[in-house]
Amino acid sequence: MPKVYEYLGLIFFFYANEHLPIHVHISFAEFESKIELEYENGVLKGVNVLKIKGRDPLPTSELNEAIKFVRKYHEGIVEKWTNFFVRNKKVKCEVITKKIK
Repeated sequence: MPKVYEYLGLIFFFYANEHLPIHVHISFAEFESKIELEYENGVLKGVNVLKIKGRDPLPTSELNEAIKFVRKYHEGIVEKWTNFFVRNKKVKCEVITKKIK
C-alpha cells in the first residue's frame, strides 16, 4: 500500500491490487474516501468521489481539501500510478505543507 502524498493530515495512497480508472484513496483519522480521475483527450475533465464499503467517508471540510489537492496534483498522481502499477517501480511519498488556495 504505497503512500504517495501527505497534505494537512490527509494521506493519499494506492492499494497494491488497484484497477482502472486511475484513482487515489484518501484517509483522515478513521475516515476514507476514493477519488477517480476522469480524463478526456488527455485533459482532466473531472474528479469523482466514491465511498469505500465499510468505511465512513471523509468529513466535508477534509473532502473539499482532498478534491482541491487532487485537481492541483493530478499529474503527479498519474505519474505515481504509472510508475507503481505499470513500471513496477517504488514511489516516494511527498509531504505538501503549503495550503492550496
